Amino acid sequence: MDYYHISAQELGKDAKLPIVKLGDSGEVFYELAAEMCAEIRANNAAGKHTVFICPVGPVGQYPIFVRLVNREKLSLKNCWFINMDEYLTDDGQWIDKDDPLSFRGFMAREVYGKIDPELLMPEEQRVFPDPNDLGRIPALVEQLGGVDVTFGGIGITGHLAFNEPQPELTAEQFAQLPTRVLDISPETRATNCVGDLGGALEDMPHKCVTIGMKEILSARKIRLAVFRDWHRAVCRRAAYGEVSAAFPATLAQNHPDAVLYVNANAAQKAY
Repeated sequence: MDYYHISAQELGKDAKLPIVKLGDSGEVFYELAAEMCAEIRANNAAGKHTVFICPVGPVGQYPIFVRLVNREKLSLKNCWFINMDEYLTDDGQWIDKDDPLSFRGFMAREVYGKIDPELLMPEEQRVFPDPNDLGRIPALVEQLGGVDVTFGGIGITGHLAFNEPQPELTAEQFAQLPTRVLDISPETRATNCVGDLGGALEDMPHKCVTIGMKEILSARKIRLAVFRDWHRAVCRRAAYGEVSAAFPATLAQNHPDAVLYVNANAAQKAY
């Protein structure tokens, strides 16, 4: 596609999804962490609660977020963090929290376990989609009055959370998909095993539970981040490609307040 040849200098010009070009990955992660803190700070001051949809990928923002929260003594007591997804066993249950692939385990160790307990939100406000209670997330989002910000990355297939492409659907149908259990695409399994298991494809889970596109797109703001070599093509298709269920990230083009943060590496021409 022609957009794959857009240069780093031209990237963002006439994009249908706004792009903010930054330097190294640390700058991207800092922007995400700073935006998390700014949203919480403003809502705390206004006496409002904060609702985020949070990823485990990217994760580089979390050490910065933890440091800023602890240093500033920023209270998270009125925050709800709704994580995007979790891997499942072949029989459709959460993988063990102690499994190194577990997103629940990551958040417990690297985020909640490192924040001053006096600042931390109650455990019931740290939420993951549950394969045995798929209606909980949509009901919770409605109960809380919506999501302030969806934070996330973009997968090799264009997935947001684990919403894999379904080209047989229209973009409008795909945008209405709710929280559900899915089979993970072969492309996603292969890409993820390189980063997480040193290429041990046979040990990657085949199933997941994911927040739906309906919940993701319902947020008042969407902030996405890309930084890997293969994100060079991904960010261009997300920002310039046709809005389609064949590449889920393109649906962010229709959102009134979506931004894609791109590091200098991902900004380079795809080929």
